[in-house]
Amino acid sequence: MSDLSTHPRARILMCAPEHFEVSYTINPWMKPDTWQSQAELLGARSNSGWHKLTDTLRSLGAELEMVPPQAGLPDLVFTANAAVVLDGVALVATFRHPQRQPETAVYKKAFEQLKARGLLREVLDMPAGMILEGAGDCVWDPVRDTFWLGYGQRSDKEAAKLVRDTFGFDVVPLKLVDPRFYHMDTCLCPLTGGEVLYWPQAFETEGKALIEERFGKDNLIAAPEEDACAFAVNAVNIGRDIVLATVSDKLRGMLEERGYRLHATPISDFNLSGGSAFCLTLKLDRASGGRDIPAELDIVSTSA
Repeated sequence: MSDLSTHPRARILMCAPEHFEVSYTINPWMKPDTWQSQAELLGARSNSGWHKLTDTLRSLGAELEMVPPQAGLPDLVFTANAAVVLDGVALVATFRHPQRQPETAVYKKAFEQLKARGLLREVLDMPAGMILEGAGDCVWDPVRDTFWLGYGQRSDKEAAKLVRDTFGFDVVPLKLVDPRFYHMDTCLCPLTGGEVLYWPQAFETEGKALIEERFGKDNLIAAPEEDACAFAVNAVNIGRDIVLATVSDKLRGMLEERGYRLHATPISDFNLSGGSAFCLTLKLDRASGGRDIPAELDIVSTSA
């Protein structure tokens, strides 16, 4: 395992759930009738849970940047979908479903403002007609300098070449076959110690074999089904700390045995829209080569 005794401060993009609700269905978790039957309670709980998530992240040294909430865009809270960000470059997302497509313009404006403040170096648009739903489907492995790209449900397989050409690093496209795990970040979480927390049944046989080959069998942490369905794999990993919604005793033991500290937060109401901790965050200081981008960006990209 890598030496994780210290970890850099993270800079994370989030969006307050002022307008969060489940008002349409674009994945199996979303049931608008269930939400509407308890809208006031669920809205209050999700808001409270989100604020506790921000408190937890700040307690781990993270600095938070905010996208202003927008009426009519309830899923804007899931900022992981905003872009793929690495070495100060943001490749702004495009979306499969019409309900989320207006988010692209909102996120792009936010990234341009971050660039103006010196917190990003470049903001890039997706080519016309190509769909890639940000870091939700393009998950960075910090140990191997590799992107894991999910396709088949939301994002295009062809986006792998674009990401490779844009950032200069290896991209491994894997087809997602379980509708419940529609984004890569719901079923695969590379950890800073070199392991991967994942839900194997979300992938084809070939995909599972690739994961085993690239990570090595000693680094595989297969989440129990109850944890996968509670979005435990959709976690935020900062150094030895893992922030998630809920975790079973079995999975907690598996991760603590590897030296990780777990921080359960009351954000399970976001599961009703198909997201959790990772979905609610986007790391702006993702960097290749195990480097850290300082608070005031002053880097030269190491991309090939």
